[in-house]
Amino acid sequence: MINEKPTELKIFFDQPKTFELQNIKPLMGLAGLYFIFSEKTSIQYPILKSRLLYIGMSEKKTNSIGSRLTGHFDGKSKNLGLVNYRKREQLFFTHINFEMLRNFWSHRIEDLESYFILDFVEKYGVYPICNNKSGYEILNKKLKANFIIDWQYFD
Repeated sequence: MINEKPTELKIFFDQPKTFELQNIKPLMGLAGLYFIFSEKTSIQYPILKSRLLYIGMSEKKTNSIGSRLTGHFDGKSKNLGLVNYRKREQLFFTHINFEMLRNFWSHRIEDLESYFILDFVEKYGVYPICNNKSGYEILNKKLKANFIIDWQYFD
């Protein structure tokens, strides 16, 4: 029997954590994707509603998920959308450790973030509301993978 990569990988998200420094600190030194979402506000995207506000990434351990989330938490990232949503209600986050996908994903972590964002665009009709990317470089890129992402987690 040949040891082949799986043809399909279902992505389920961990228990949500409240968007607070005590929950962010354990993610220092971890590279991967992270997802910030609201407690109760559902955004009416063109196709479906979702509480997902932002998809982000940390490409290396020195600029880890923990440090990126801290930047969003304290406003140093200059993402006014996240700052203002946080003023109005409790936010939550979840993450995906990039190391866990190494056997399935052979591209860069930036490409993985693009894959997730494009999959969200396909299902919801537009970027998450606090992602400020123009998307030109992402939309021109076709990435091959067969992730089945549990976007309903954010409904």
